[in-house]
Amino acid sequence: MGRYVGPKCKVCRREGVKLFLRGDRCYTGKCPIGRRPQAPGQHGRFRRRATPYALRIREKQKLKRIYGVREAQFRRYVEAAKKWKGVTGEALLKFLERRLDNVVYRTGFAPSRDQARQLVSHGHFAVNGRPTNIPSYLVREGDIVEVKAESRDKLRELVKAAAERRPVPSWLTRDLEGLRIQVAAEPNLEELDQSIDTSLIVEFYSR
Repeated sequence: MGRYVGPKCKVCRREGVKLFLRGDRCYTGKCPIGRRPQAPGQHGRFRRRATPYALRIREKQKLKRIYGVREAQFRRYVEAAKKWKGVTGEALLKFLERRLDNVVYRTGFAPSRDQARQLVSHGHFAVNGRPTNIPSYLVREGDIVEVKAESRDKLRELVKAAAERRPVPSWLTRDLEGLRIQVAAEPNLEELDQSIDTSLIVEFYSR
């Protein structure tokens, strides 16, 4: 199954929370989740009481849609997190946060994760001096992500506009002049989305 390319605002309404899939529009009054918080469709306003299974699958879908990951990819992240030392849910979030497209988004080099994924796949970024066009590439502490020299003139204005609206997480450092990002540490769990109950996701895949 391919990546979802339909109306992104309907996805937020289906999950009942703002997932910030539309970039700058999500920070304005034009965001439909405020005006139409019910699920899309003619029966959207009549939500049934969720069963335990429904709660788990909705939490899983929410996290998948935030990071724009397909089911097969997401399952691999969960399996890798299970093998990691420590809490499985925390390891899962760290894997997703370390994705190259997410790092580009988090540092304000793109207004949304979708656009960050497009910029990476089009070959505008290099990691430690090596061109990298794989959005799912997992960065490590000490890595340097930078816009390639031939792409800097094209992206400078985009980066400047997007960076003004988003604070940089403490585990990343940003150089707007050099269009460079440094991974200074492991992802800080306190700065991640606290609305996601990762224990429900782990339980869903442990059935």
